[in-house]
Amino acid sequence: MRSPIQFEIQRNGIATLTLHRPEVRNALNWELMQSLTEKAASISNDGDMHALIITGSGDAFCSGGDLFELHNYASHADGVNLACLMGDALSQIAGLPIPVIAAIEGPAIGGGAELALACDVRIASQKGTIGFPQINLALTPAWGGAGRLIQSVGYTKAFSLLSSGVILDSQEAFELGLFQKIVADGQAQHAATALAMEMTSKNREALLALKRILHAHLNLSTADATAFERRLFADLWASDAHQELASAFIKRDDPS
Repeated sequence: MRSPIQFEIQRNGIATLTLHRPEVRNALNWELMQSLTEKAASISNDGDMHALIITGSGDAFCSGGDLFELHNYASHADGVNLACLMGDALSQIAGLPIPVIAAIEGPAIGGGAELALACDVRIASQKGTIGFPQINLALTPAWGGAGRLIQSVGYTKAFSLLSSGVILDSQEAFELGLFQKIVADGQAQHAATALAMEMTSKNREALLALKRILHAHLNLSTADATAFERRLFADLWASDAHQELASAFIKRDDPS
């Protein structure tokens, strides 16, 4: 039986997770959601992985929940299960210590948009789109997407996007800051890999500390986040890597 997720890790530690239900534009059914949850948990414990790219098979990133299957699970308990299963998975993805990049070809809609926003950076092709049309089904986001949308665009724009259900094209999403880069169609994964290689060429400890600091400022009080930032900076300042790089810089630029 075909797996709904393809996963590959290169020798350089850059991994690619591909949603693989192209016949339904990678719509999320129970099997795919469970597989994504399990894979996110295993990635969290893999210290050899340096960056993760999430993408979709075919001409879509993810078209959202697979209503042809999910509509058969209509109880309140089913709703709780649906919200918690993917909500926990996206929390794990958002909390990964390594850079996570979404490579978006085609639509990232509904739950697909929530998945995209759980990534640190989003690179889209010209045909990439993103939107939260849950309101058109008398629903709201349930997997942390509303909160991440507020962090990305602010309350007023987030409310406008969620209440209208509008689907943004790549340029509109770029102008709002939801997409960080637009590339030619078919090139999103290539561009994401190039960005991952650039990121992972930096000192690993500093890169991981940077993500931890940013998350601290999102989730902790200003005082606690500032104290955390200073502590990590001091650790890095005293590290062998910093001392070696600083010495090389001074030696290179010393006029004597």
